[in-house]
Amino acid sequence: SGTDIMEKAYWKQVGTQPPAALYVSAGLGMGEVLNMASELQAYTLTDRATYGAYRAKTALEIAVEGDPKMFNPYGIIATNPARHPGVNYKGARELIDWITSPEGQAKIAAFKPAGQQLFFPSAK
Repeated sequence: SGTDIMEKAYWKQVGTQPPAALYVSAGLGMGEVLNMASELQAYTLTDRATYGAYRAKTALEIAVEGDPKMFNPYGIIATNPARHPGVNYKGARELIDWITSPEGQAKIAAFKPAGQQLFFPSAK
């Protein structure tokens, strides 16, 4: 996953690995990892949306946020209809055009479950 790739990049950047006795590679979904971290009273790297959905269940607190290295962009692309003739390319383009429009970007910014903004629009 993107979170796993990001975590491995952090360990590489600091030039070390966590001691095996103190590190769990769960191989689970992010929600399950948050539950596990809560049970073990451990740290984990997660995305803000999943954390927001599990915060009340886990009582985990954010230890680090706001570092630009933690930016986790989402993108949207249409499948190439020349390579995959059965796709709804017109519908995909309409979705892309709406998501990247001022209206779509405003809807993304306004999505704030429990008052917490989870996604930050970045379409230019």
